[in-house]
Amino acid sequence: MNPLRLVLSVSIVAVASGALAAQERRLPLDTAHGLALHHAEATPATFKGRAALRLTAPPAAPGSAPGAAAAKKKGAGKKGGGGEAARTDHLAIVEGLEFADGTIEVDIAGEPGAGAAGGARGFVGIAFRVGADRRTYDCFYLRPTNGRAEDQERRNHTAQYVSHPAHTWFALREATPSRYESYVDIQPAEWIRVKIVVAGDKARLFVNNAEQPTLIVNDVKTGATGKGAVALWFEGSTVAHFANLRVIPAR
Repeated sequence: MNPLRLVLSVSIVAVASGALAAQERRLPLDTAHGLALHHAEATPATFKGRAALRLTAPPAAPGSAPGAAAAKKKGAGKKGGGGEAARTDHLAIVEGLEFADGTIEVDIAGEPGAGAAGGARGFVGIAFRVGADRRTYDCFYLRPTNGRAEDQERRNHTAQYVSHPAHTWFALREATPSRYESYVDIQPAEWIRVKIVVAGDKARLFVNNAEQPTLIVNDVKTGATGKGAVALWFEGSTVAHFANLRVIPAR
């Protein structure tokens, strides 16, 4: 082989490998550096002996469904769906990253905040393919207080997929009960390892390093070509902690 061609080939491979490596994003989440806060307050914290980022809703921000605060709003439905119209999206968006397919890994913990109403569950998760409007996104989230509830129906609603603004938890549960929810053994105020794998219109949620997914979605609502940002997600009644975010885009 021509030595010059060999050198050029090696150089091209090296450049391509460097480009791929540059796509990966790691944030320790011991500060809010690299995040754009949307209806969220961030505080560096030590949680369960680990450096973390504590996220809460600003004091003046309303709670957002599926928490109990929204259920108190005028016109809320008997089954809890009426508050969706008043939902506030609480996000910490990773800056400068566009995500379509790939893998997202993070450690999360959630618990109801002080004074939260009885319907609070410590809702916490990850949003992906977040649109510029910060209202449009897919999301996997957890309800940590459901994990060991003495009520099987509550346990069945521990893990959730949604796609806002149209495909809320309530709309999906009404249309296709149990398809976008699942059980997983978790607890509030404890670290939970989450991995999300997205490929086109398919997504998988893995919890605590399990080999098999907790929740499978074969019709991701943003579609096979959807793309957008990645964000830490929580509901307004929740005190959330996050650490060790890793995003590996496939394209």
